[in-house]
Amino acid sequence: MLLTIDHVSKSYGTNRALTDFTASLEPGIYALLGPNGSGKSTLMNIITDNLAADTGKITYSKDGGPAEDVREMGVRFRRELGFMPQYPGMYASFTVERFLWYMAALKDMAPDLKGKERKAFLANQIREVLEAVELWDVADRRIGALSGGMRQRLALAQAVLGDPSILILDEPTAGLDPKQRIAIRNYISKIAFNKIVIIATHLVPDVEYIAKEAIILKKGVIVDQASPAELTKKINGKVWSISVPEEQVGELQRRYRVTSIAKNENSDTVSLRVLAETAPTTDAISVAPGLEDYYLYVFDEQTAEPT
Repeated sequence: MLLTIDHVSKSYGTNRALTDFTASLEPGIYALLGPNGSGKSTLMNIITDNLAADTGKITYSKDGGPAEDVREMGVRFRRELGFMPQYPGMYASFTVERFLWYMAALKDMAPDLKGKERKAFLANQIREVLEAVELWDVADRRIGALSGGMRQRLALAQAVLGDPSILILDEPTAGLDPKQRIAIRNYISKIAFNKIVIIATHLVPDVEYIAKEAIILKKGVIVDQASPAELTKKINGKVWSISVPEEQVGELQRRYRVTSIAKNENSDTVSLRVLAETAPTTDAISVAPGLEDYYLYVFDEQTAEPT
């Protein structure tokens, strides 16, 4: 299975959203990281054929078959896709379960089965998916009465329904509490072994330990692409932990990129995590970087140097 994105570019008027995006994706999880306006949503809408690229093409091959242009594949390619947009449209009057029956019909699931056999198969699939995202107990509730987190999980449920080979998820854990985020992250990791999964997110810790590769986008251009471990190696020796009196925090924030602040118990000091090319204080301790540190390093113009 191979999804190849070949020199894809897209502009909106004079605004260049994507420039010469090229990547070859095999089964596994790919984290698509970048700030707002970096081109993540544009790329996902082009892959799903909701938007036409200005230049370039996307091809897909399955089970060792020939690579085909996904636009020419049409419905055949869309049957391979599961898409969770950042702001999914769902009918408020539908119940949770009815909405998935509706999506199953749109996806033309189990076309080779007929009558009661098909109905039983779909009912089982829908229940399994709703149980996986912890929504089976509200299957009869109308969508309009769901909380934001429940709607988010329902959007994920419709994306994975039908066991698609390619899963594209835009901010899948946004709005979820920490327990739900962990559950969804583990679920995505579990089903990703034989799928190409693309996750666009601002919540970097949610993909750090499950992503095969992270693709870093900045203003529509790939600035880096590698495994999280390889990316974090690039800033070894540039992440520091320091403890300082509270009154010094503001000054350090002006001079350096402070990525976290924590109050020390039984003390008037606070612990700071700082990005800097050299030790920001004489007692600073070098610590192992994480993917979020690397993300902040790439996207902060003032990283690491005192003014």
